[in-house]
Amino acid sequence: MTAYRLATSGASVLMLDRARFPRDKPCGGGVTVRAARLVPFSLDPVVEDVVDRVELRLRYGRHFERRRGKPLVLMTQRRRLDAFVAEHAVAAGVEFRQGVRVTAIETDDRGASVTIDGKQLHARVVVGADGVNGISARALGLRSRRTHGVALEGNLSAGDVELARYRGKVVFELGAIRGGYGWVFTKGDHANFGVGGWEAEAPALRDHLRELCDQHGVRADRLTDLRGYRLPVADPSAPLVRDRALVVGDAAGLVDPLSGDGIYEAFLSAGFAAHAVADFCAGRTAGLTAYDRRVKDELARNLENSWAAKHALDRFPRLLFAVARLELVQSALERLARNDPQPATARRLAGPALRGLGLLAPARLSSAA
Repeated sequence: MTAYRLATSGASVLMLDRARFPRDKPCGGGVTVRAARLVPFSLDPVVEDVVDRVELRLRYGRHFERRRGKPLVLMTQRRRLDAFVAEHAVAAGVEFRQGVRVTAIETDDRGASVTIDGKQLHARVVVGADGVNGISARALGLRSRRTHGVALEGNLSAGDVELARYRGKVVFELGAIRGGYGWVFTKGDHANFGVGGWEAEAPALRDHLRELCDQHGVRADRLTDLRGYRLPVADPSAPLVRDRALVVGDAAGLVDPLSGDGIYEAFLSAGFAAHAVADFCAGRTAGLTAYDRRVKDELARNLENSWAAKHALDRFPRLLFAVARLELVQSALERLARNDPQPATARRLAGPALRGLGLLAPARLSSAA
């Protein structure tokens, strides 16, 4: 997305990836409407289900469902979404080299370079968009002070799950996994079952996933494409820029600590990064630091609310479940998912309600370390 935006602004862009597209990436594949609104072209060709209902369940028991009447989440698969965006980047003029591995990144106040296959390539700016396990944040010294979550997911085909039961909605299982939740998301011909939580939950994720499947009456041994992954959540004070280089998306640790969503943050940071790089290359700014400030200013309040609700979910799941049933909170969460303007009353009450719950928990639970 960063490459696409830069190319459409007139920049000469080289995009490098060690994979060949289409390639899969572990992810629930839910694109919130607010994330889709950040994309300057329609995602309809890769959307496999449109969600307008949310089912919340507490420890596989009490549950409720709300239909919001408007689309909230667009379901897709990352192998399709990412290839689709890459195709738009190439059509915009980006040179895309696939199947190449970057082994080094260097930068100073004069420029930046990457090394592939022993050859050094030079550029005015390098943008690292290579995810939680990529080289860019590590090579640039921008990987410090991060908390990690972990997740495990798999797919069940139509023959192994009643897709109609889940079509048009997302299911969240709360209170069963420390630091996270279980989920069921439907796609075109399958359903995605997953669990996630604090990094310390990693050894128990297979058991958690098996329990999720058992509680929904499906067979865990029929899951395909089983894969685990880490979710990076950067400290709000961690730098995102070094000299002539910056990081975006998961490479920057821009994942919501409560939901685990990183697509919105990736699209948002891509837009901010492209704007900052274009300004720098045009001589309108002396560096890239505006990107760092803009990302943090935009995400600060959401991050505060998400951490508060995450801590409350761990210590007081019944209370958070009760709060989540309130129409005021439901409406506020809907507006957040859609990025609709919130009435003044909702802004005054919904955010403080979640932050107030967080005050009941320590600033950081020990299991987050």
